[in-house]
Amino acid sequence: MSPPDPSRRRSGRALLALPSRLFTRGSWSESRRITTILRKETIGGAVLLAAAAIALIWANSPWSDSYHALRDLKVGSDDVGLHLRLSLGGWAADGLLAIFFFVVGLELKREFVAGDLRDPGRAALPIAAAVGGMVVPAVIFVAFTAGAGDGALRGWAIPTATDIAFAVAVLAVISTHLPAALRTFLLTLAVVDDLLAITVIALFYTAKINLTALLLAMIPLAIFALLVQRRVRSLWLLLPLAAATWALIHESGVHATVAGVLLGFTVPVLQRDGESGPSLAEHFEHLARPISAGFAIPVFAFFAAGVTIGGYDGLVTALSDPIALGIVFGLVVGKAVGIFGTTRILAAFTRASLDSALRWIDILGVSMLAGIGFTVSLLIGELAYGSGSAREDVVKVGVLTGSLLAALLAGVLLRIRNRHYRAICEAESTDSDRDGVPDVYQTTDRATGPGAGGAA
Repeated sequence: MSPPDPSRRRSGRALLALPSRLFTRGSWSESRRITTILRKETIGGAVLLAAAAIALIWANSPWSDSYHALRDLKVGSDDVGLHLRLSLGGWAADGLLAIFFFVVGLELKREFVAGDLRDPGRAALPIAAAVGGMVVPAVIFVAFTAGAGDGALRGWAIPTATDIAFAVAVLAVISTHLPAALRTFLLTLAVVDDLLAITVIALFYTAKINLTALLLAMIPLAIFALLVQRRVRSLWLLLPLAAATWALIHESGVHATVAGVLLGFTVPVLQRDGESGPSLAEHFEHLARPISAGFAIPVFAFFAAGVTIGGYDGLVTALSDPIALGIVFGLVVGKAVGIFGTTRILAAFTRASLDSALRWIDILGVSMLAGIGFTVSLLIGELAYGSGSAREDVVKVGVLTGSLLAALLAGVLLRIRNRHYRAICEAESTDSDRDGVPDVYQTTDRATGPGAGGAA
């Protein structure tokens, strides 16, 4: 009898192309890039939280009518036949969020071309975890709303989104020091989550398509792509083309935020031979991210989060609705179970072990943190049931409550481990030879290098 083929024993790992050890520290360049991004998101998240708080206070004050009047104020014109007379809330959802999704498009392409998603082994885990973190909340929502009728199931995608700005703001508030591997996983997970969210919006929340407008949108998009591929940076040329693409996609019936992702996808990430300085994608991200994080998302949050609760009785009534319950349990339970469960299953199936610096409770904490759905969840809720509908306030209460509970639970869990995280982060920042690269990134064996010791 011939000896067993060793390759068969490794078939599960080979099939998924997972590394033998999960959540290891990446390269210094990748860690530095992600740290820079998350630092900017922290500032944006703080502004977002302030904007949402102001909206909630105003909407529940004696002057709530003025808040709703401001949100519903119509501006713009339909004279050119593009239906661009929208409320301020509508402009925030359709227009300002397109800037956010442009940054998402840039980040997605960066990840797939030059980041962790380029490597199938490193990409398999966050992609699978993001899918699990989408499927389980959707199933929970459907379970709660299956008998509600009247189109309640249309909101199945509401609890499937992760708000990275809100999540990072929570990390800043609780002063936790996530290790580089967990920060990378969280950001990559959020990037894949955004891709899934925009796909869901395009496929499931587009009621009717104006094919003519959609085909016409491809003209300015193609010209924009041609110019950026030629490394043109002149905003006076690119911004009108981007605006035309957005307006025509908005007219087509596809949600206008899709235009932002498509435009982001066209921007080259890699530099040509002989080029120096930041790439075009880095240049545009440097310009757009502060606008997105510091203005676009907070303004959207201001107009989207303002729900008149009606006191304790109103809160209890809203939270007793199957839709609100589906959202809360989807975000708090579904996200954690979906992400953590998928990760554990992959680890068991491929016999991959967790990096020695971490424990599974750390992965559970990050999985819970991903249950903060805020921005995109509110957007999907509006698309599912319509702005101004009877269910709009129920969705907002569900999203706000679920996101807050997920933040509190994740904060408690991660805070418990913060002393261990602080030790790892200190090792990840020590640069004894002062060459600009922390010592831990220069060791050949990251599994046994500084800061990779046994978990506390």
